[in-house]
This record gives sequence, structure tokens and C-alpha cells, in this order.
Amino acid sequence: MNDAASDLSFTSLSLPAALLPGVDALGYTRMTPVQAQALPPILQGRDVIAQAPTGSGKTAAFGLGLLRDIDLGKVQTQALVLCPTRELADQVGRQIRKLALGLPNLKVSVLCGGMALGPQLASLEHDPHVVVGTPGRIQELLRKKALHLRGVRTLVLDEADRMLDMGFEEAIREIVGKTPKERQGLLFSATFPESIRTLATAMLRDPVEVTIEGDGQHAAIDQRFYQVEPAQRTALLAALLLEFQPPSCVVFCNMRRDADEVAGSLQHHGFDALALHGDMEQRDRDEVLVRFANRSCSVLVASDVAARGLDVEDLAAVVNYELPTDPDVYVHRIGRTGRAGRDGLALSLCTPREEARAQASAERTGVAIRWQRATPLAGKARNVPPAPMATLRIDGGKTDKLRPGDIVGALTGEAGLPVAAVGKIDVFATRSYVAIARDRAAAALARLREGRIKGRRFRINRL
Repeated sequence: MNDAASDLSFTSLSLPAALLPGVDALGYTRMTPVQAQALPPILQGRDVIAQAPTGSGKTAAFGLGLLRDIDLGKVQTQALVLCPTRELADQVGRQIRKLALGLPNLKVSVLCGGMALGPQLASLEHDPHVVVGTPGRIQELLRKKALHLRGVRTLVLDEADRMLDMGFEEAIREIVGKTPKERQGLLFSATFPESIRTLATAMLRDPVEVTIEGDGQHAAIDQRFYQVEPAQRTALLAALLLEFQPPSCVVFCNMRRDADEVAGSLQHHGFDALALHGDMEQRDRDEVLVRFANRSCSVLVASDVAARGLDVEDLAAVVNYELPTDPDVYVHRIGRTGRAGRDGLALSLCTPREEARAQASAERTGVAIRWQRATPLAGKARNVPPAPMATLRIDGGKTDKLRPGDIVGALTGEAGLPVAAVGKIDVFATRSYVAIARDRAAAALARLREGRIKGRRFRINRL
């Protein structure tokens, strides 16, 4: 290995030995750019403000930093991570738990709105070592004196720009004020508007600045811009989805209400499309995310805030149903495709009034606009490719001691399915979801209803 490659290895860092099993278990060998630039000052105890897009590896950067300082002998909250949405908080919590593989008895609590308050209050009878949560719920728990931050050594603001967009600035400032002055502060944001600079000044001390951009991350993304009349947007979207047939696609809308309308129109055309936005009940949002991640939904129509925390490794395409007013938001949207060396596709629908937005977005990514032509769909779509999987919902979960292995055993045993027909399994507190090859789903559902899982009968439905 040459010197340059050695500098990008995790073994070149001054990581405690207890953190190496987690790094190995996640398959990390070389640091991403944000990790290479942010981890050394983080491990030195410096405050850091970093501009980095989703999928750049920032969670591991701040996760390793905060875990390094945890004293397992103290039953005290020593690290706090604030996230804009429950989905992102859940994702961050899972990542931190994996990184903490070598830290026995570490307690990580994810505390978010949209969930019953009672169980969260009960879980705080003994302080967790690490808390990950949304500002509103953390603020509420602090005011109830159920959460104590006097022992916090590391404070992280993840996706800080979106938290400010969602109106959390007052809550964040109140929470920051409850943490010790002598703690480490880490602020990560996809964009750096002036409001972020102001917040950084208030919560960080002489921070190291890290900016990850211009690293060729958009080189593998094919960006295409289409001129369209406002009334033809949905018809053109359907035509493009039929033309490119991406196995997974996120369609971004600027307004929450548009997400429902566009998803409904696509469903009418025969696409396996679902909407995701902040006005939905939390359980419904969870189910939509599960179905999109397990490939039983091909098109997700989402608002920007709702899509934060979306955990899909290989997103084939992104569509801007409407262009955002901020070019940095455009960069963040299209950065969800074309990751890990894969090719990506970004399609943008642009009305005549939005041409200035298109120009600014293209310039922000260093490409020249080449306007594309496509004919909006006339009539109903034909030969729409179905999603490869279907999802079964089992009304039983962790509280019933169900594990993924139990579900696989029932499907491949009593239900008689080959292992290859069973896809992603997600087990929540009271419900579980399993993806089944679409052509096998009906048979699997019928047999599971007749049989048992772990010796018990559960109510099972197809979503």
C-alpha cells in the first residue's frame, strides 16, 4: 500500500482499539473525503463545522468521534445528536450502535416526536450514554426534566440546514444552552447559508472548517433538463419514467400537497408509486420508507424534508418535478443517485418561468444545460414495469420476541418459499415487514396465514 492510500485507512487514526471491531463490521477500509478531513480534528477534540452531502460518510465521522469519549462506567448522557427527522435519527442511531460493537453495555436512545411519550420517559429512568433525537422532542423531555445534559461531552447537529428550515432554531438554541460550555461541538450541513454561520458562531469555539465539494461526485450523474408547460408536468414525468424505467426513483416536489397529487396520478398510470411528506402519520411514513427500501415500491414522491434520512444504497434516478429555488438544494437532491462509483440519472422538469433556476442549478454542479426533448404521455400508460417485490406486514415485532430469522424460517419452512424469494426484513416494536418476490407473494401470504411463526399465529396482510 502506498503512502497516500495509508493516509486514508482507518488504522492511520488514533482510534481506541474498542472502536475497530465496529469499523471492521461495517466493512470500512478507506475513509471518504469528509472522514479524512473531519476525523483528525474531531479526534483531537476540536470543534468542527462541515459541509457535506448525504451519503458522504459523515455519520461515521461524528459517530467515531463521540464514541471515543464515552465513559461506560458513568450512567450519564455524554453525547447528543440532533437530527431534523425521525427517519434520519433512526438511521443515525443504527449506525452508532454498529460502530459501538466493541463497547459492551453502551446504551443508545433514539428520542423523536411522532412516537408515544410514555415509553420514552420510562427509558430515561436510567440515563443513556448517547441520545439521538429531533429538537422538538428533546426540548420537551428537557422541560419535563426527564433528560439531563449536564454530562454531555459531544454535541452534534446533523443536517443543520434542514433543522433551521423546519423552524427548529429556537429549540436548538435552548438545547445548546443546556449543555456544558466545555463540550465539543460538531455541526454538519449540506448547505452553508448565513443562518448556519450564525448558529455555528453561537455553538462552536474556533471550529475547523471542512468543505466537501468539487470532488467529482457529480461526474457519474447524467443531468438532463426538460422544458415543459405547467399543465403537462405529470404527463411528462410519466413519459420519462416509461422511457428510462429506473428500478428505484425519488421524485422531488417543492410542496407537500403536490407529493400526494403526483403519487396518485402515477398510481393511476400503473406505477408502484407512494408519497412521503411531513403531514403523514409516523407509522404511515415508516411503511412507505420500508416499501421503497425493500423494492416493493419503485417511485417515491417526496418533499425535501421528508426525504432526509432516506436509506437506499443504490438509487437509480432522481427527478425534480419542480426545481428548487436554492441551487444547493438541487445539489443535495441529485447527490442521492450515482453513489459509490455507480452511474446516476437526474431528470429535471422546467417551466419557462423556472429557466433561471435551471441555469443556476446547472452552474452550481459545473455542467452546461443541454435541453432535452420528450413527448408528454397521452392517455394511460401501458407496459409499466411492476416493482419486483411485494411487502407483507406481520402484526408482531420485537415486543413479541420476533427476529428476522424466525420470519425467514417460517417462510422457507411451513410456507415452502425458496430463500431467494425472501427479501429485506424490518422488525419494529409491534410490527414486522418482509419483502417477497412479487410472483410468490400471494402464495406466501396464504401459507403464512395458515401456519405459524415461532409457534404462534399472527395477523398478516399484504400492503
